[in-house]
Amino acid sequence: MGAETPYSIFNTRPLAQVYREIQEVYLENARPWVIGYSGGKDSTTALQLVWYALAELPPEKRKYPVYVISSDTLVETPVIVSYITGTLARIETHAREQQMPFQTELVRPKTEDTFWVNLIGKGYPAPYSRFRWCTDRLKIQPANRFILDKASVHGEVILVLGSRKGESATRDQVLSLHRLKDSLLSRHTTLPNAYVYTPIVDFGLNDVWMYLLSNPPPWGGNNKQLVTLYRNANAQGECPLVVDETTPSCGNSRFGCWTCTVVSKDRSMEGLIDNGEEWMLPLLEFRDFLAETQDPERKADIREHRRRNGKITFVGEKLIRGPYTLEFCKALLRRLLETQQQVREEGPDPNLQLITDAELEEIRNIWRTERSDWEDAVPQIYKEVVGEHEWIVDNTTAFNGDDKLLLSKICDANGIPVELVAKLLDTERQMDGMSRRAGIQSRIDAIFHEDWDSEEEARARLTRSNQL
Repeated sequence: MGAETPYSIFNTRPLAQVYREIQEVYLENARPWVIGYSGGKDSTTALQLVWYALAELPPEKRKYPVYVISSDTLVETPVIVSYITGTLARIETHAREQQMPFQTELVRPKTEDTFWVNLIGKGYPAPYSRFRWCTDRLKIQPANRFILDKASVHGEVILVLGSRKGESATRDQVLSLHRLKDSLLSRHTTLPNAYVYTPIVDFGLNDVWMYLLSNPPPWGGNNKQLVTLYRNANAQGECPLVVDETTPSCGNSRFGCWTCTVVSKDRSMEGLIDNGEEWMLPLLEFRDFLAETQDPERKADIREHRRRNGKITFVGEKLIRGPYTLEFCKALLRRLLETQQQVREEGPDPNLQLITDAELEEIRNIWRTERSDWEDAVPQIYKEVVGEHEWIVDNTTAFNGDDKLLLSKICDANGIPVELVAKLLDTERQMDGMSRRAGIQSRIDAIFHEDWDSEEEARARLTRSNQL
């Protein structure tokens, strides 16, 4: 007997039928569409299918806008960022030329939510499987803000995703539970006035590649660059546009953030480096350095013994450590800027920014107002590594490094935690000159109610408590 022919959706559903389905959904549901485009194979397939299907409609019927959105977390792998931004520019150009209703948008997190502001500014530890603080801030919130904004303008929107069956059992269950009766649409799990349409939900992996290799992108060029990216990055998966917690995780081989420490090894970046992108090696080394901070033996040296809320927490006899220390955050910033300088010199873009000016200013503000950085370290570190830079005039505090040294001597002599007094002074200084100082007393009271014991004192107190 001959070898069995692999299953393909096109054996039972010709491409023309797939296009007709998309056209029917578009025409029957008088709502704008939002297509999540990540640059990977699945989202590219969904986008191409929608474009070709709508192109067959008369221009007067293509009246509902189709927004193509991509998520830039600001820590995406540079090679992928370049590919996506180039593709979005071509989509925008060809949409105008062909009178297609497509508009592109690159959504980014707010400055206060970016990876570096949280990691280096606030001291959040590198993400791991049980504390993946990055996904919501960097991906879900920016995409959802855009979707909700369009829903508020148009009443309702349809979110088009390149999701396929079998990628995630949770995702499959959610899609089936929220499917509208006698409809190809599903209700979005969390966003009001948003519906979900998945045109390639029944496609297999081979169907995706067969379609991409047989049909060039309608915005010009071909999909060979995409194939090359997957081959060079050893990437079987991709990071989809994330709009809720049910979206499948990226897995061990993926396009995504070059800083990702949720996975044990970044196989995609390793693959890119092995296939000619050697200039990205400093990025991989920085990522591995971040991953090493998750080693339990290192935590005592680089993490505060107090949580960000000022409390000391024990689970049994185990101390639950808080954010990175300010000194370690300074070391992280220095190393990041050094890495940036290195990839600028060795890579294709001499102006590549691993961290933006807005993020540097936000980190500086957090250190000054929340972490008693009287020395104003950010401009100093930047000058030593990169050079001169024009900074926003800082009026947040009148104290400086010499003041901090003097305060430390006085507090040490009197057995008072210097961090306590510094925080009280910072709080008073921040509210100085305000016409209304409502809340100053409650803020001071909250500071006094934080745990100000040293780690040794806290452990001794726990031991005495356990002996009672």
